[in-house]
Amino acid sequence: MAIFTHVCVGTNDLQRASKFYDASLGALGVSNLGPMGATGILYGAGSPEFLVTKPGNGLPSTYGNGGTLGFAAPNRAAVRQFHAAGVANGGIDEGAPGPRNFTPTAYAAYLRDPDGNKICAYCFNDGE
Repeated sequence: MAIFTHVCVGTNDLQRASKFYDASLGALGVSNLGPMGATGILYGAGSPEFLVTKPGNGLPSTYGNGGTLGFAAPNRAAVRQFHAAGVANGGIDEGAPGPRNFTPTAYAAYLRDPDGNKICAYCFNDGE
């Protein structure tokens, strides 16, 4: 059983966020499932699990320092595609694709989205 119903990050520009997330998450097989009213975008692999929204209180969106959202990648090639697509669509490199030393098979890449939220893609498969 999953422990979360969804995860949400804020944005100040839905169009810019959509361009970034459509490309980077699309590389992982995560789809844009459409708008969440006029204030958000729903993403998932069948049902909404990741939301990008304008803050409900009307204040500007800010990112949390120290927080990272990790997305599962089916293989190492998808991690590289996630990173390349994200950088090409307004993201900032926060850690190039490559092995991570905390487990023998960890392979990941990190990005900041256009609003500064930190995301990553991880694969724990041994090999491509």
